[in-house]
Amino acid sequence: MAKQWRAHRPGPVDDWTFDEVDVPHPGPGEVTIRVRAAGINPADAKHVASARPGAEFPVAIGYELSGEVTAVGPDAVGGSGDLAVGDEVVAFRVQGAYATELTIRARDVFAKPATLSHAEAANLLLAGTTAAEMIQVTRAVEGETVLLHAASGAVGVSLLQQARALGIRVIGTVGRDSAESAERVRRFGGIPIAYGDGLQERVVEAAAGRPVAAAWDAVGTDEAIDVSLALVAERDRIVTIVSPQRAESDGILWIAGSRPASARFRDIARAHVLELAASGVLEVPVARMFPLADAAEAVRFVMQGHPGGKVALLP
Repeated sequence: MAKQWRAHRPGPVDDWTFDEVDVPHPGPGEVTIRVRAAGINPADAKHVASARPGAEFPVAIGYELSGEVTAVGPDAVGGSGDLAVGDEVVAFRVQGAYATELTIRARDVFAKPATLSHAEAANLLLAGTTAAEMIQVTRAVEGETVLLHAASGAVGVSLLQQARALGIRVIGTVGRDSAESAERVRRFGGIPIAYGDGLQERVVEAAAGRPVAAAWDAVGTDEAIDVSLALVAERDRIVTIVSPQRAESDGILWIAGSRPASARFRDIARAHVLELAASGVLEVPVARMFPLADAAEAVRFVMQGHPGGKVALLP
């Protein structure tokens, strides 16, 4: 038997239960993984907070993990090649990562970069593939200046690093009184500026005469969208991951892992993001780790905002 966090009905984190579950032996194309760390993302809670089309409860919580292979089914080939018992791996776009062990499709399993700990690796792919898609859909290229909202968050930090590797100059917004966030943006190659009154003028000043070619929104405020619209000439070079309403009303892009085009891109992008981490291009700052049994507390901590890095659950 294994232990796994599940939501038995739509509702808050406090309604989740830590259940004993059977772990089936892997069938064709499947693999069983002992979880060493599970990544925490706001989507984990948001996707079960209310009833959604296609969501059937109980829902096993968690989309990404790092661990080791304990069993391999027939014809099971991982996303990065053959798998064997004992291999250290990561998995993303799975269901039920908040667990001690689970059986999943082998194609969602990849070799863990040796450069990352389990806690870091478990938090790499959701933010990393989201960031990669934001760069791709806005067609940002070397030499351009891009405005990034919520630059010190998980997606923002991955965007900063991926943009730096591509030679893209990034101006990133942070809290007005957050010196720690500003330093994080500088560390990963961005130019930090405070959001709030006068944001547009501060962006123009930081751009130093260069046009703002695109905007990446990971915060979703009206201020962020309005300033992006004012500074970016082409609306299809502004993307949000949190404000579908503004995307619809203002003609900008909205991407989400639940959308078919995003899902297809992120499946493909997993290997690329892992290569960036393995080569040392991508770091994953981890702010805190919690025991798996304390998942509800850990998710509340993340949902409060500004954890200062990623948070991992350790079985």
